Amino acid sequence: MKNNPYQGVIVPMATPLKEDYSIDREAVGRLVGLLVDAGASPFVAGTTGEAASLSAAQKEVLVEETVRAVAGRSLVYAGISGNSLPESVEAARHFAGLGADVLVATVPSYYPLAVLRYFEDLAGACPVPLIIYNIPATTHYSIPLDVLDQLSHHPNIAGLKDSEQDRDRLDQALMRWREREDFNHLTGWGALSLYALQKGSDGIVPGTG
Repeated sequence: MKNNPYQGVIVPMATPLKEDYSIDREAVGRLVGLLVDAGASPFVAGTTGEAASLSAAQKEVLVEETVRAVAGRSLVYAGISGNSLPESVEAARHFAGLGADVLVATVPSYYPLAVLRYFEDLAGACPVPLIIYNIPATTHYSIPLDVLDQLSHHPNIAGLKDSEQDRDRLDQALMRWREREDFNHLTGWGALSLYALQKGSDGIVPGTG
């Protein structure tokens, strides 16, 4: 096992809302408690949490309540994906200030961009470690493994969460990074969770969790 905390079962948590679309603080606490008691870490404001449909204020409450409920018993992963680099940087600083331990970001999904430069700039501005999130089903772009390999040496990029459903890509990624102590591979393809772990992935992020 690698000597770093970014591994294991990380559950992309659903976002509980009240009838008026405000965050259900009590429900957040219950969900987080169930996850942490089971030995998992919560990942909030991600795809399963419908982050693209949440306001900045809703995300703030969600992260705040998650950190409060975790109470230091596990890491808190918080999504900062967006189409504006300054807004993602602002979210990164704010969520870290609220107590999030790890930040997670996809590529922007509206305009094409220089992916390497984008993540270098974002990671350089994040006050806590960043996990890159590859999910072509929503971003309509697959981050090339060669680009990810370059990014894997950035001092503030802790790993990759890859939800692309491509077994060859998974095998190639694990061949590159399973022995790296400073870069983690997390599998977001639930159906191949066991396969990935057997091949050397450091953890799973199952939407069905």
